[in-house]
Amino acid sequence: MNSIQLHAEPVSPVDDAINSWFDPIATWFGNIIFFPITIGGASFPFVVVWLIFAALVFTIYFGFIQARAAKLSIEIIRGKFSTKDDPGEVTHFQALASALSGTVGLGNIAGVGVAIALGGPGATFWMIVAGLLGMCTKFVECTLGAKYREIDENGVVHGGPFKYLPVAFRRFSRPVATTLTGLFAIAILIFGVVGGGMFQANQTFAQVRTATGGDDGILAGPFASLIFGIVFAVLVALVILGGIRSIAKVTDKLVPGMAIFYVVSCLLVLGLNYSNIPHAVGEIFSGAFNPQGIAGGVIGVMIIGFQRSAFSNEAGIGSAPIAHSAVKTRRPISEGFVALLEPFIDTVIVCTMTALTIIVANQASYREDLGAGEIGGVALASDAFSTVASWYPALLAIAVALFAFSTLITWAYYGEQAWSFLFGNAKASVTVFRTLVCVFVVIGCVATFSKVVEFADAALFMCAFINILGLYLLMPVVKKEMKKYLADRRAGTLGDPETKDAVPVDALG
Repeated sequence: MNSIQLHAEPVSPVDDAINSWFDPIATWFGNIIFFPITIGGASFPFVVVWLIFAALVFTIYFGFIQARAAKLSIEIIRGKFSTKDDPGEVTHFQALASALSGTVGLGNIAGVGVAIALGGPGATFWMIVAGLLGMCTKFVECTLGAKYREIDENGVVHGGPFKYLPVAFRRFSRPVATTLTGLFAIAILIFGVVGGGMFQANQTFAQVRTATGGDDGILAGPFASLIFGIVFAVLVALVILGGIRSIAKVTDKLVPGMAIFYVVSCLLVLGLNYSNIPHAVGEIFSGAFNPQGIAGGVIGVMIIGFQRSAFSNEAGIGSAPIAHSAVKTRRPISEGFVALLEPFIDTVIVCTMTALTIIVANQASYREDLGAGEIGGVALASDAFSTVASWYPALLAIAVALFAFSTLITWAYYGEQAWSFLFGNAKASVTVFRTLVCVFVVIGCVATFSKVVEFADAALFMCAFINILGLYLLMPVVKKEMKKYLADRRAGTLGDPETKDAVPVDALG
């Protein structure tokens, strides 16, 4: 997912009324969560500093584990150290695909386009740096999500921050732990229904409508949005009613397919504009360190790149550990190694491919928007893809719609886990939540409550303050798990059920 940006104006009296009523609440809350600070003439939300600083601390504390464990991570994803008897609901690969489906979405295309337009090509460099650092944050939070999870009598996993935050904050007092974890759950719940449900449905309808002819297409009728919303809600219901296992079965096919299609599309653009690649790469490096850059020099470009990365891969937000905690494993640290690949795929690969595509294509819209960020990121990416063929942007629109669908079903699961924490996991209670998600999917297609969605966006990033504080308190636990993991392998105790996932010490180099 990403920081939400709605560009459409309200189109109905209902939209106007709700937005007007909610405006002061959303503005007040947003000003707190996205409190701006200024360095070197560049203004940016404090939450970005909070996220990037934590990623740097974790990277140093764990000895740059994201670089040393790359090969090991791939081996674990392939199931090399797993057995069919491992407790949990989904495989390592399915857990990664489910988590990625919640982060890879519209922001990887539109958000990156805006970042490049505002910060110039140099923002790409700092976006990559932040993505590499964020890998370690995912390593920490997803290890904890799996370590403190609980599996009920039906084999359903309940994990993530709802389980490890109470442990982290209990040293202050039980009421403090309950309050902070409760606030975290409420924020995830709000975003799961509104930001992950209503907003994604709204964007899916907009993309499909554009791809089918816009005002003159088949979805231009007065009831088109309602009909589309109902059909879309039914498709969502068919997936989310099966819980994480059903979601994983969809995402482990949909996410790789979408990612491959998108990366191949970017490579086509790069291939057709290959003569511009050396110049584009030079612009990225020179722009990253240009004291006279278009975004206020090095600091300005750095902040734009860091912000795009933080808002894209959600490292430190606390959402991904919910999906990763459902993994089949006896050793929590194994899922930490898997999770650290998530920011690499989301930011270092997908976001960077978007940036390179826009820069290398060098379309007139990109040159016009450079330094302004007013045309819109999707438009910049679409213009870049038009260099392949005039009809290619239509395929991009369909891909974006699929990205949005995968994001929606994953965030429905995140919201469901928050709902279960707050109201219990009885079947009737969970059914109420799933019905609520489907209702908001329909609402999202027919209305644009922009201020409500902005409030949900701020609620999501409120989670970062609570979650990272908990990670600081528990990072010694993760380090102990990592050392024990390696020590067990060194001792050759692979026959012990508790060390089935153990890996060779030399795998870390």
